[in-house]
Amino acid sequence: MPDAPDAPDAARAGTPGTAPVRGGRRSLALMLLLTLAGAVLVLWAVGRTWAEGSAAGLGRAHLSVTGRQVSGVPGALALVGLASAVAVLAVRRAGRLAVGALVALAGAGAAVAAALGAADTAAVDAEAARSTALAAASATRVTHTAWPWLAVAGGVLLCAAGLLTLLRGRDWPSMSSRYDAPAGRARAPRREATPADLWNALDRGEDPTAPR
Repeated sequence: MPDAPDAPDAARAGTPGTAPVRGGRRSLALMLLLTLAGAVLVLWAVGRTWAEGSAAGLGRAHLSVTGRQVSGVPGALALVGLASAVAVLAVRRAGRLAVGALVALAGAGAAVAAALGAADTAAVDAEAARSTALAAASATRVTHTAWPWLAVAGGVLLCAAGLLTLLRGRDWPSMSSRYDAPAGRARAPRREATPADLWNALDRGEDPTAPR
């Protein structure tokens, strides 16, 4: 009479989908981490000084411009990528692929725009013209900081989050039924979950994809 299989082996044999589910949740958590880190880096960097110079007509007055003054594109695309990636739990299949593509494009666009702004002098020249009230004025002794390259790094992280969604998104679980509006019930339907609901659930230590 053959020996009975060990309990751990039997348990593993009875749950063949456990490993893929765990792997899917790990890659989902990685995507959310990349998205949050990338968006925070871009939004933080664009609020810092990207270029400095002097206005010759004001006794060499010091001028400085932030990333937002240089270009509003990186910050805007970071917000688009963040909102899109958080919404990935609310969509399935083709919708999830579309979200992944949008996040990847937003990250790539933010990185390119930040890289182009790293050596831009138009914003500091405009600040010189504003300070001197002379339309033809331009800044002198212009220098650039490293903050644009931090924004580039954030854009790359966002792009990676989007690519990860394209590659692994089909393995990720969707929202549990408690976030869906109940159908066929006597009580009034609840509103659909928003990205803020998902973030709040994660903050409370809950898994919004777990069945309820």
